[in-house]
Amino acid sequence: MNIGLFIDTYYPQINGVITSSNILKQELIKLGHNVIIVTVKNPDVQGNEEGVIRIPSIPSPFIPNQRLGLIYSQKVMNKIRSLNLDIIHTQTEFSIGIFGRIVAKRLNIPVIHTYHTMYEDYMHYITDTKMKKYAQKIVKKASYYYCIKCDSVIAPSQKTKEALISYGLDKNIEVIPTGINIERFRRGKYSELELDELKQNLGIKKDSPVILFIGRVAKEKSIDVIIKKMPEILKKIPGAVFLIVGDGPARKALQHLSIQLGIEDSIIFAGERPWEDIGKYYQLGDVFVSASTTETQGITFVEAMAAEVPIVAKYDKNLDDMLKNNVNGLIFYNNEELLEKIMQLLNNKDYTNRLLKKAAKDAEKISAENFAQNVLALYRKFVYKDSKKLLYG
Repeated sequence: MNIGLFIDTYYPQINGVITSSNILKQELIKLGHNVIIVTVKNPDVQGNEEGVIRIPSIPSPFIPNQRLGLIYSQKVMNKIRSLNLDIIHTQTEFSIGIFGRIVAKRLNIPVIHTYHTMYEDYMHYITDTKMKKYAQKIVKKASYYYCIKCDSVIAPSQKTKEALISYGLDKNIEVIPTGINIERFRRGKYSELELDELKQNLGIKKDSPVILFIGRVAKEKSIDVIIKKMPEILKKIPGAVFLIVGDGPARKALQHLSIQLGIEDSIIFAGERPWEDIGKYYQLGDVFVSASTTETQGITFVEAMAAEVPIVAKYDKNLDDMLKNNVNGLIFYNNEELLEKIMQLLNNKDYTNRLLKKAAKDAEKISAENFAQNVLALYRKFVYKDSKKLLYG
């Protein structure tokens, strides 16, 4: 099968959508399919990339470091036409996603869409609080009108599916959680010497308990909730550090907050790290903490589970699909419970190990292989809908 993945951001940037798309690409190729990425041009990328077509772009006026591609390019259209695509899978509702739908219509092939982002939680980037509700109504309508014109929509979680239904989309929604490459995160993949050297490079003492966050450093991730709790945490756990791996628009404000609280020496901003090294950073964590309630799935939770790092997460409906309180992790409902949950994991190794064994087992169910097979089954449903081709072609 020849498959086109249309995405509005790609390497060298790193985010959940890129991770999901690249995992899908790699697994589909392993299964014998041809995959092409169609994305925006990036000034940091020079020369040709195998399996990638880039469309001209401009900087986004709303989100720093993001770019907007042209809605249409005849030159790129001609390239795509020569690939004999069987199906298009869009990963964005913006310019590249619109282009993907145009291409699908021109080529008379099905288009599948993955709804990755709950845009109503991101309105603070483009409007003030007075206009927020109005802006949320607009993005809900826009999401509906984009998705309704696709043959099927993939929701990474039940939470996302229910949101789409509330927008008015009531058919052809499939819940398929994004999978991960389990081997990349397994404990034991990295030597103790490697991890000790990494800690030293980050300025972390060998025996310092590490509270870990990995992800985009943005307002909607609620990293400030954890930083504000650090003075209390340090009273109970002297020497603890909060390691933040990732970058984003909230970094400066969070650095200023840590200085205001007088705990800047205990907060380490590691910045954005190469994707191939991320598994190693998980191994530094004694506990993985997230206060975000804006995830569509929360792929970092699955990665932490695979890495056998105990999780403390603030309750959100997307957790219903993967994280069970007191079974494979801990959930807190209000910010006052955060310290208690962290202490519970750090002070009871037998209890924590029991959670970790279950977490690692549950992560296997959300493997990259299972993810690709589920998406492929959906592709076949539409590619072979009116065809006599073999279902395993």
